[in-house]
Amino acid sequence: MSHEFLAVLEYMEKDKGIDRKVMIKAIEQALISAARRNFGLTRDIRVQLDAKSGRLQAYASMKAVEKVAKPYEEILLIKARAKKPLANLGDLVEVEIPPAELGRIAAQVFKQTLNQNVRSIEKTMIFDEFKDRVGDLVAGTVRRFERSDVIVDLGKFEAIMPAKERVPTEEYSQGERIRALILSVDNTARGPQIILTRSHPSFVRRLFELEVNELHDGTVEIKALAREAGYRTKIAVWSEDEKIDPVGACVGLRGARVKNIVRELNNEKIDLFRWSGNIRELIIEALKPAKLKHLDLDQEAKRATATVDEENLSLAIGRRGQNARLTAKLTGWEIDITREEHLEQTFEDKFANAAQRLMKQLAIDNETATLLVKSGFPNTEVLEQTAPADIQEAIPSLSADVIESILKKVGDSKGKATA
Repeated sequence: MSHEFLAVLEYMEKDKGIDRKVMIKAIEQALISAARRNFGLTRDIRVQLDAKSGRLQAYASMKAVEKVAKPYEEILLIKARAKKPLANLGDLVEVEIPPAELGRIAAQVFKQTLNQNVRSIEKTMIFDEFKDRVGDLVAGTVRRFERSDVIVDLGKFEAIMPAKERVPTEEYSQGERIRALILSVDNTARGPQIILTRSHPSFVRRLFELEVNELHDGTVEIKALAREAGYRTKIAVWSEDEKIDPVGACVGLRGARVKNIVRELNNEKIDLFRWSGNIRELIIEALKPAKLKHLDLDQEAKRATATVDEENLSLAIGRRGQNARLTAKLTGWEIDITREEHLEQTFEDKFANAAQRLMKQLAIDNETATLLVKSGFPNTEVLEQTAPADIQEAIPSLSADVIESILKKVGDSKGKATA
């Protein structure tokens, strides 16, 4: 067994990263348990494995008796005195178990050890290596899927990205390389479990800290961040040094820095703006690109009411309310968006006019145009920036062919306008 034993030790040390001494100790403990079980031993047993030669030796404490009834627990007094000259009846003498007898169980135990103790060692290694790395970015390979959870191979260990930590707009394929944030390392009944996330706001924060040197050295600071994973992130940045433009530092030359991050986030929209300790200025910046007519603040209730004209209403609210909702998350204030009232034209009139314009521009029927406006697609500019899947989700009654036809007409109308 010595050659096989040494080969396995070398493999576990090089490929699994398990220290040779730790592995030997685990095997010795397993052999002791197996020897007790197989030989029916109740007294002490000691096992030694030589890491260099692979030689296996086992010693059992045997009781000196006149007549042996239990071969592995008792020894004749005359034989006991050969090992311990002053031994008397009833004394315990340590006797080596013949290697041939131990060898019968050694192979079985060796396999069991690799299947049981190695797992325990690896679990301890996982916890020791990753317990202080919560919040770090790691890269791995998508190994498999367990329901909606993604199992990621990090090299020596596997991690899990639960369904709730996935980005809803992202699809992963087996063998794909991905980056993720270590959210936690949990000690469960099954051992340590590395939990990854790509949807947490801290994932975006760490990407910026790696990409932007000024954030890494503390020259620029992310004061607040709010995110709806897969769709949009708002980030308020600030610098004590008045000579430094915090937004420009994060954007980079010709947008190079932020483009790298947007690419990693699969084209998630990122809004960067300067942070202010003045809540009025902060809300105005956070609601951009919408231009506000008025902003009323209720300091006691921490509620802000932003009034905008018709042109800025959809911008202030954002697609599915994202702009207003993220502003509320980032500032900690409730945000209400109201439309500036104009007596000369009612909302219903504008609704009807928008539908009429779409009918004319896209050559569609009134029912389809009304559905589009009602579902938040009031003009060709909004439609042009909307994915077919989003229109399908908002208006299930429209078929994929109809949506494709509408978007084609939007492109054609834009081409004619440009020409």
